[in-house]
Amino acid sequence: MGDRQNVKKIAIIGAGIAGLSAAYVLEKEAADNGISIEIDLIEKQSRIGGNILTERKDDFIVEGGPDCVFSEKPASLKLCEKLGLEKELLKTREEKKGTYVYWNNKLHDLPEGVILMIPTMIMPILLSSLISFPGKMRMALEPFIPKRSNLAEESLSHFVTRRLGKELLDKIAEPLVAGIHAGNPKSMSITASFPRFVELEQKYGSLIRGMLSRRKEMVSMMKGRTPKYTMFMTLKKGLQELTDNIQNTLIFTTKLTDKEVIAVIKKNSGYEASLKAGDIKFYDSVIIATPSYITSSLLRGVDSDLADKLMEIPYVSTATVSLAYSVADVNHIKNGFGFIVPGISNRKIMAATYTSNKFSYRAPEGSMLLRCFVGGAQNEDLVFLDNKEMIQMVKTELKDIVNIKAKPIFIKIYRWEKAMPQYVVGHIDRIKKIEELSAKHPGLYLTGSAYNGIGISDCITTSHKVAEEAVKFLKADGQ
Repeated sequence: MGDRQNVKKIAIIGAGIAGLSAAYVLEKEAADNGISIEIDLIEKQSRIGGNILTERKDDFIVEGGPDCVFSEKPASLKLCEKLGLEKELLKTREEKKGTYVYWNNKLHDLPEGVILMIPTMIMPILLSSLISFPGKMRMALEPFIPKRSNLAEESLSHFVTRRLGKELLDKIAEPLVAGIHAGNPKSMSITASFPRFVELEQKYGSLIRGMLSRRKEMVSMMKGRTPKYTMFMTLKKGLQELTDNIQNTLIFTTKLTDKEVIAVIKKNSGYEASLKAGDIKFYDSVIIATPSYITSSLLRGVDSDLADKLMEIPYVSTATVSLAYSVADVNHIKNGFGFIVPGISNRKIMAATYTSNKFSYRAPEGSMLLRCFVGGAQNEDLVFLDNKEMIQMVKTELKDIVNIKAKPIFIKIYRWEKAMPQYVVGHIDRIKKIEELSAKHPGLYLTGSAYNGIGISDCITTSHKVAEEAVKFLKADGQ
């Protein structure tokens, strides 16, 4: 690792997937560049891993936060392979696949071939009981609608309505997006949240044409091959296997839990981190991997303009409620990965995943595990119901929507307060400004879900870039 007398000290504040990924890449890059480093990974909670939280209860595997990664963004899967977790990767149970949409007091199949809200097959849409005849006709016009020449940022709601019609927005796009981003389509930026859709429109002049073209490419590429991954992937023992394994590889990183940083101060040759307990620690470089509103308060003394910009990124709260049942009590739920609930249905849950249908190893033989999603931009107050009210509300929703009347074996509630950043219109310019302002402070780096993608793979990718930049800075600083 080079000259131990010239050890570079780095703080990573926040030990979720972004902070852990940054530590992992920092160690590798520093070794490759002959730099001696010592990393303090500082976390105010008592555990490392952030929103990735897996608990085992009575042979059930319960996810508190995210339960899978999206294989089209492969950074997380590549990291799993580097960590030797390839054999632990788990595909979805494709024999059970299917998603339902709750509309007009009943569950309808999400039409086959709808890929992230874009229809790619004609017959399933034509036969769908979910979409009205005028709605189907409006969707059929999409290939003939000219692409937008004005490339100013557009809301998701405006984009989808313009291309595919309001009915597809209300019944498919909005609930699918609520499940991923917990956001409000009227304020969400399409460019920041789903840049691929904007690219498809610009390249092909049509989302449907673009998605069909991509689908053909994929089919010809996969001809005669078994796909390595399904669209959603997880790990056999739960996603926490990923964060636990990253932790276990770290050699030059000291994990400081139950330690809260309250301020970062710029010094001539580096940065000082002040901890709540009263300690002050000096670092050559600092990577901040906390929610942007916390990052804002930490950096107020370094750059008030940067702190103000960081405060402009809104966050919402969500909760997940996992319920375990005996199969005999939910025998009518044989297939499907779950259902989504359009906001216009005026229900109190956003969606539910049939967890043990979606992935193997989630429930013991003779049992079923499912999980409901509560809160988000449009029903945030429900996250803060007390446990008794939350349980009653979720049980009522499940009774009304999927006719589950039985008493659960157990219920687990996880609340994630102000944990989901919202990429509202203006996000692209806001992030550009944040990057410009932070670049004025060499050795200071920001990462996490607030900036360039909320998913696990996005956080890993952002942290990888940040860690590489930090190593370049430390190398130049040592010469």
